[in-house]
Amino acid sequence: MTNQVTNAKTTDSVWKNLYKVGGVAALIITVLLVCEIIVFAVWPQPSTVIGYFTLFRSNWLVGLLDLDLLGMVAYVLFVPVILAFYVALRRANEAFMAIATALFFVGISVFFATNTAFSMLSLSGEYAAATTDAQRSMFLAAGQAMLTTFNVGAFQVSYVIVSAAWLMIATVMLRSSVFGRVAAYSGILAGATAIGAVALEHTPVIGGIFALLVSVYFAAIVFLAIWIVLTGRRLCQLGQGVSKEETH
Repeated sequence: MTNQVTNAKTTDSVWKNLYKVGGVAALIITVLLVCEIIVFAVWPQPSTVIGYFTLFRSNWLVGLLDLDLLGMVAYVLFVPVILAFYVALRRANEAFMAIATALFFVGISVFFATNTAFSMLSLSGEYAAATTDAQRSMFLAAGQAMLTTFNVGAFQVSYVIVSAAWLMIATVMLRSSVFGRVAAYSGILAGATAIGAVALEHTPVIGGIFALLVSVYFAAIVFLAIWIVLTGRRLCQLGQGVSKEETH
């Protein structure tokens, strides 16, 4: 009996560290989300390849930010958050949490595999150094291919997969008392609106309604920020003192 109690305390101690790291990471992600909104408001994304090349030549950092540099950092920080979610919610529905966790890692793998921000930076330099129209045309074509890969793969495909993972995790939260119903519903809305925004973008009937699309994307970011703040705060609390009643 004494050994069981000792083992339980040791396990809790390990999870406390994970909860603390996940909680701090979640709060940093919230700051990054706000910074992303500011970046895209101050420096709107160019609509053409030559626009990106020009942006990179004038300010390479802004160019990378416009190609989701902060998103790269946020996805890395999401790793301990998702692992902490799994540990905290596994008793509520371990199978669902395992699938959601796997989905998340598939999503960020797609994101990093198809994010062409640094490749575009390199191409912009080669385009600027080109001496013939043929060379410039070649670099423009390569840039267009990379920009298409980024928009479809790094953004849309990975965004849907990761959002589906968030939606599943938030659904499990409804079956647990660890995070509360407000946090759970915020996560559900974050995942649902994110997937809905991508679906709207590919719906011919209303795909041209730009204001609606922007509103849905903005709503997804707001709901995600609320979810991350609430769950990050709760993870920090769990890291301070985990009880079986709270986590199981």
